[in-house]
Amino acid sequence: MKVFVDVHDKRWKKYKIDFEKIVNEIDLPKYKNAEVSIVLVDDAEIHALNREYRGKDAPTNVLSFELGDDVLMGDIYISLDTVRREAAQQNKTVPEHTAHMVVHGVLHLGGYDHLDDIQAKKMESKEIKILSKMGIKNPYLDDDGDFVCCDASCCPGAGVFAFLDKLKIREDSFWQYALYAVFGAFAAFGFAPFNMWWLTILCFMGAYWLTVRATKKIGLWGAFLRTMPFGAMYGVSMFWWVLNSIYVVPELTQQYAIWTVPGIVGLALAGAIIFGVPFAILRAMRMKSAARPFFFAAVWVIVLWLREWLFTGFPWNPIANIAMPFPILANSMSLWGALGLTFVIVGFMASIVEFLREYKNRTVIETMIVFVVLLLVGCVAGHENMRIADNGADLNPQLIRVVQPAFSQSQKATHNRAMAIKNAEENLGKLLFLGVGDTTPDLIVYPETTYPCVVVDGDEMPLGVALGTNVIVGATTYNPSVGLQNSLIVSDENSQILGVYSKSHLVPFGEYRPLGILPAPANLAPGNGPELISLNIAGRDFVFAPAVCYEIIFSDSLIPNGAGLNPDAIINITNDNWFGKTPGTYQHLDMVRRYAIESGLPVIRANYSGISAFVGADGVIIESMPIGASGHIDGFVWGAHMTPYRAIGMNWWFIIILAFASISSLAMCVIDKDN
Repeated sequence: MKVFVDVHDKRWKKYKIDFEKIVNEIDLPKYKNAEVSIVLVDDAEIHALNREYRGKDAPTNVLSFELGDDVLMGDIYISLDTVRREAAQQNKTVPEHTAHMVVHGVLHLGGYDHLDDIQAKKMESKEIKILSKMGIKNPYLDDDGDFVCCDASCCPGAGVFAFLDKLKIREDSFWQYALYAVFGAFAAFGFAPFNMWWLTILCFMGAYWLTVRATKKIGLWGAFLRTMPFGAMYGVSMFWWVLNSIYVVPELTQQYAIWTVPGIVGLALAGAIIFGVPFAILRAMRMKSAARPFFFAAVWVIVLWLREWLFTGFPWNPIANIAMPFPILANSMSLWGALGLTFVIVGFMASIVEFLREYKNRTVIETMIVFVVLLLVGCVAGHENMRIADNGADLNPQLIRVVQPAFSQSQKATHNRAMAIKNAEENLGKLLFLGVGDTTPDLIVYPETTYPCVVVDGDEMPLGVALGTNVIVGATTYNPSVGLQNSLIVSDENSQILGVYSKSHLVPFGEYRPLGILPAPANLAPGNGPELISLNIAGRDFVFAPAVCYEIIFSDSLIPNGAGLNPDAIINITNDNWFGKTPGTYQHLDMVRRYAIESGLPVIRANYSGISAFVGADGVIIESMPIGASGHIDGFVWGAHMTPYRAIGMNWWFIIILAFASISSLAMCVIDKDN
């Protein structure tokens, strides 16, 4: 079939989708020599078409207009806004979901429909078969083989609280503790890869309801003992995957398996302290119902801010990340960061519970309205950030290749010297092979600790001359004055090392021994902190902020203060081999997306075993490689810009949010008293 593509929305150009190839994967013998027109639009245009021709006053993903001709099949309209939104909700890339829409649209032109269950099943089976040939999984199933639920229709509904009331759970009874634990365990499912955001909201609301319904006056310690089951189970459910690393390398398993149970206990204790404290403070404090949501949300912001610093920091999965399936809301972090969006989401959840408990209280309604307004303000800012992030897609940027080796940890390292040398030689050859493609890119990026040899001062990087281009590679470096470091090395096509950035934020228990005595497989030296690196490629300067592994999860941490250069991107090299296909790998990518939104910088992410990706400055995954896949992807980055959040900074936003919460709480107390 011949395919004619008409681009009405220029944002489509950055995705480099081969529409003709997709269409010709569709087996419709009758239309072998037919012609199809594909029109790429936005929500506004498809909304107007949907209203005029189908009588539906809403945007949709795809519309097909059949001409009833064996040669001129018809026109297919596809909206980028809806496709991107649905792709984020279903944990897909935009090109994958677009391919599904093209197949769906062409099948409509070919006579397929879904007006009843029989027709729908026939059409879906055809789509699944066609997409499978292109290496795209069944779009109607999730990773566990269950039907994908992408909208609020999956939410159990407002009857949950009525059901809880019917249970008549006594205050401070066993069943109250059990419910806290259940809510904590299931609250973690709102994050990737499950993205059951509604479950997180319901669980937080349930725990909040258990807390504010209490009437006994108790101190902070007593309140903590009553609410800690939520935090303990939330911590274990959220972070159990960390212990998966013990079982990746057989030699390490023999040594560290004994720490599995203590590790689970440690996660529970840490979770009880970190995530149980906000509920404990809420239980111990006495204040007006209209003021409580502001206070409770502010406490969660304080907890998140402290998680950036305490015990070397681990601000993983801020509550703001449950908004990732909704790009326009997630992009509100360009305004106020994860701190601000966490404040808004937590406050909104709390205000709903207060409204359900006291729906006749006018000040409670006013509190809920405040958080609704904040959500809308965030969405406006998010829409603007997405618009700005699309700028520059047509400027012919430098071609960058990301390599994902996906070697097993046993292939990569061994404690036997002879085998280590043999593995290093074999792996170096494989790395070169994986870096070769149909074209020579301007830059090739290899993941963290990819280079199989320790690099010392005066060494060269042979990958550059072998591949004939600039190379960035992760390696262990040795400096006699500091010792071994986990580094990102930049070299040119002549193998000359142009720069070395060493990871400054090391992983406790993984890269150094906390307190100098606790177990860790390595004891590395930290680098000097954030910096910008300028590399001349394709005749132009390319400025990037390096980030090794989980350094990118720390908000507002990668751009040095007073930097004279404006970065074009962030290059994040990492190795999630330790965590396999556990939730941690998917959540790490969401943390990358969050940082891209907050900073207004696209991210080039090279992961050893997956998920490698090109992430836009609006957090959209432009291209990616799945976990366990070996190969490379080529892409471009564009749209770097200064966001309000990066301009103001995390600490100032922290102060602004707390000031707003304090003023609002006091105002609601005064208003409630007057009423």
